[in-house]
Amino acid sequence: MPRSHRLRPAAAVTVLASACGLLTAVPAAAAVTCASPAWQAQFYANTSFSGTPRRTACATTINENWGTGDPPNVTLPKDNFSVRWSVTRDFGSGGPFTLTAEARDGIRVYLDGARKISLWKDVSTTQKKTVNLAVPAGKHTLRVDFVAWTGSANVKFGYAPRTDAVVDKVKPLAPAGAAVSYSAAGDKATLSWTRNKEMDLAGYRLYRRLKGSTAWSRVATTTALSATDTPPASGATYYYEVRAYDKAGNESTGTADQAVATVDRTAPAAPRSVTATVNAATVRVGWQATADAQDYRVLRSATVDGAYTAVSDWLSGTTYADSAADIKQEWFYKVTARDAAGNVSAASAAGTTGAPDTTPPAAVTGLTGVGGSWGNLISWNASASPDVDHYEITASVVGEPDEDGPEIVTGTSFNDWNAPAGYQFGYRVQAVDAYGNLSPVTGVLVTRPRPADVPVPQVTTGAPRDDGNVVSFALPDGSSERYVYGYRLYRSADPRTGWTGVAFTQAYARGIVDPSAPAGRSYYYVVAESVQGPLPGEGASSGTISVDRDVAAYASAGPPQLTVVHEGSPGTGDFVVDVKPAEADRDHRLSGYQWRFYGACGSTVWRHIDGETGTLTWRPASTGSCTLQVYALGHYGRGDSTTAAVLNFTVS
Repeated sequence: MPRSHRLRPAAAVTVLASACGLLTAVPAAAAVTCASPAWQAQFYANTSFSGTPRRTACATTINENWGTGDPPNVTLPKDNFSVRWSVTRDFGSGGPFTLTAEARDGIRVYLDGARKISLWKDVSTTQKKTVNLAVPAGKHTLRVDFVAWTGSANVKFGYAPRTDAVVDKVKPLAPAGAAVSYSAAGDKATLSWTRNKEMDLAGYRLYRRLKGSTAWSRVATTTALSATDTPPASGATYYYEVRAYDKAGNESTGTADQAVATVDRTAPAAPRSVTATVNAATVRVGWQATADAQDYRVLRSATVDGAYTAVSDWLSGTTYADSAADIKQEWFYKVTARDAAGNVSAASAAGTTGAPDTTPPAAVTGLTGVGGSWGNLISWNASASPDVDHYEITASVVGEPDEDGPEIVTGTSFNDWNAPAGYQFGYRVQAVDAYGNLSPVTGVLVTRPRPADVPVPQVTTGAPRDDGNVVSFALPDGSSERYVYGYRLYRSADPRTGWTGVAFTQAYARGIVDPSAPAGRSYYYVVAESVQGPLPGEGASSGTISVDRDVAAYASAGPPQLTVVHEGSPGTGDFVVDVKPAEADRDHRLSGYQWRFYGACGSTVWRHIDGETGTLTWRPASTGSCTLQVYALGHYGRGDSTTAAVLNFTVS
């Protein structure tokens, strides 16, 4: 077939079909840019690729067979013409590639200007060549030069990565543009990324790991540019990364970690090792702490498989005292755990108190009682029963009931220092086990002696003041304090119901303060305590006196006066501030002051100084605004000030 040299009009754009490629013809005067990886083809009317190309076009492949004709719509000579194809593209991570070329007549192939294939002679049959080579990562330029000297013309060229795992050991590049979004409603994490530039790419793998762990787990494989995962809804933070893998099985490094904070829908594990131990009138329930649990609730049932009812609020600890349970029957307990998100665990296995104990413990032995200045000392040998929880002691004047009820003692002795001297008291001791069973009674009689040669004080005045009720007393003329150890003050709300020792003072004092005096009317008497003889004790009591106490009637001290003596600087100098009572408090004794500072001075807990006047000293921590607060502490007719003295200043 004769070659045609006819062209369409210069302004026209023609799509040219070939055996395996697609050419888009463009007028010679127009600039042609071909989008990679398309080839740019330039047609020359000579074999030296010189001058202006007769035509420039874009092609997806190089696979042409023109026979004895010339390329369509290109004005070329019958023989001795040439075509140059070139493309610049990103080869990703590079690696092993195969170049295949065949042509009639000459063909040369260049990579970045370096010749890789050369079949450069006028032939009458098609010549072929294959070359294996390594292409570096990144962008490179391929160029194919073809010359048709005489006779028929055909050319074919291709390049492709080698995907045999034995040959290809090059990892793909990590995907770019990774981003994550999280749907709390669906507990879904969606990862997206941009397309990898690898020519032998097989797909992408999505990995996940728990924050704080180094172990990655593969959760998805895809050829798309996004993937979705459902991480555990535990409230934990997970990290995701995407890795590319090629057809040889090589896997890239991961993308930058993408963090996802999950919602917490996972309940903690059920508590373990629940125990139920009976104490006196109480069941103490205990259990092991559960990971991720914020608090716990205790459930109780009368049968192991029955309905369990909550008997506690939510508890931060791992024990609970159930005082509402009847310890005379067996109980079963379960515990649930709750985390910070409000998820509640399943109930634990049941713990039980076991069958109740109805056997009383053995009676105490060796009970003795000795009266002295410090009261009646009662002691005994422990009960022989191993399950004794405590002991109960009743005491009363012989022939009278115990108005106060039993005293609870965990040891094997009791000192009744409230027993008045000169009276015979009967003491009864019983051992009590955890189930409240009482042993038989063991008793003893004790008389607290009245010592001789101690004076009998006489109360003179009684008055309330800020630190309590003060009772003053005097001694009869000519009285000696030779054998006086001290004086004890007794108080009663009603002298008919009994007296309680409330305060003690050393010998030679003439007044005692009751620091725990309640509001209202209190009755008092004073006795002297003796150090004489082998059995010291109290002398005869004074007469009684009453004191009416109305705490609300006592005014509070006012805020103190503050004077800056020296202004310190950070790290080198101290601030010094004098503190004095308010003018209205000058005639009233103050016990001291409480003070603190904050701001540029730093910060401190409340500090205390004694005395009616004092000096506050501290070193500021930094420059800036500082605040000092000082409260007066009342005494003797004045309560603590309810308003602080405030000093604001600037540290420079």
